[in-house]
Formats: sequence, structure tokens, C-alpha cells
Amino acid sequence: MYSKPEYFGTYYAEAFKHHAVVDAYRYRPPYPREVFDVLSHLMTDESRTLLDVGAGSGDVARHCLTFAERVDAVDFSQSMIEQGKRLPNGDHPHLHWVYGKIEEVPLTPPYSLITAGSSIHWTQWSLAFPRFRRMLSPHGYLALLHRGVQPMPWDEELRKLRVHFSTRYDRGSAHVLPDLEEGGFFLKKGQKETAPVPFAQSLDDFIEGLHSRSGLAKERMGQEKAAAFDQQVRELLFPYCEKGMLSLRVVGTVTWGIPGEGK
Repeated sequence: MYSKPEYFGTYYAEAFKHHAVVDAYRYRPPYPREVFDVLSHLMTDESRTLLDVGAGSGDVARHCLTFAERVDAVDFSQSMIEQGKRLPNGDHPHLHWVYGKIEEVPLTPPYSLITAGSSIHWTQWSLAFPRFRRMLSPHGYLALLHRGVQPMPWDEELRKLRVHFSTRYDRGSAHVLPDLEEGGFFLKKGQKETAPVPFAQSLDDFIEGLHSRSGLAKERMGQEKAAAFDQQVRELLFPYCEKGMLSLRVVGTVTWGIPGEGK
């Protein structure tokens, strides 16, 4: 049986229950609107129900209500769910928050689309993906979402700082798709990258957003180490700021396919 890489283990996922990580999550770049246009067109079955896996505070789920008749948003962090309920559309009557692990929570399939962002790393693939397959409608897809910033001149130096200060000592690739395909958990059918969208963010908010990553969770770094990281990032990026703001360009990627049983 294919073994999931250790750096996608439960210990790192638990960081998303920390209050500081939950607070920092809102500083991640938003998904481009085009991502949701792609998702809408992937829903071709009559039942327009959607399951969002590892929903967090609902960055995906809350925006799918414009085209889905019902959205079930599952997350194992109650703090993330409570945060999501306070955000726009978080209390929408067609949005159902479900607290628990995706491998075991009671759900109401079939779903014509299952979505998952970077949280797909943390699921138990051998249990979750076969369950996804059983819950999809006949023409349904699993869509894996990614959002990121286009390359910037500071990327390499920032990467070095992140590696130096990270509490993750098993630093494998953050790109999960090759592992899923190799393990027989995902059969890719298509992919769409959005046009880049301008995004201006204050330097302070950008730095805070870095602490929404499991390896840079403040609770695990400790106050002194987190402060040192913030200061060095600030010194690195300040020359690129204009009136305290960074000019970024955000790109979203949707990769859809069929979940598998695994090898």
C-alpha cells in the first residue's frame, strides 16, 4: 500500500486548531473569481450539491453559494468554523458547517462536486479518497484548488528565511498532486490556471499571513523566534513597498479528476 509522506502528517495539521493560525488565515490572498467560474462549469449533474473538504473559514465554500444549491463545509478545527460563520455568507441558509474529520463525519451525498484546497495534504488518503469516489454523483469531479502569488524578486531570500525559522523539520514538497497520482488516489482529467489578479497588501498583513502556515505557527515557534522572523522578513521586503504596501499578483489553479482507491 502506498504510504503518504510524513510531512503531510497529523501533527502538522493540528496547527490549524491554534487560535493564532486561525486569526492569521484571513491574510492569505483571496482566490481569483475565475476559480469559481471554473467550479460552476464542472457541476453538470442535476443535483447541484457541493462538498468542501478542509473548508477552514470557508474561503471556497462561502463563494460557491452563488451556483450551488447546497454546500457542506467540513473542517476538523472548530475555531476555523466559528471564524467562517462570522465572515460574509458564513451564515447562509444553504451553507452547512460540519465539524469533524472528513474520513468519518456523517454526510449527505451524492455530491456533483467535491472541492479541496491545500488542506487535502492532511487527510488520510487511504480512507478519504475512496470515500470521495463513493459520494460523487455519476458525472461528478473532485477539484483540487491552489492559490498563489506570481514570482517576486524576493522569493528566494524569503524561502531561505522560511526554511530557517520553520518548525517543520521534514520539509518535503508542498505540491501534493504528484504524490496523489503516484499513489493511485487521483486520476487527473483537466486543469485550468486563472489569469493573474492584482492584489495589494500591507507589509504587516503579508507577514501575518505567513504565520497561517503550519511550519510558522506562532504557538510552535515561540514569541522570541516569531518576532525575529517577522523582523527579518520586514527588513527584506521593506525596499519593495510603496507607502507600506506590496503589489502582488494572485493566480488560482483548479485541477479536476476522479478520486481513486489507492495502490
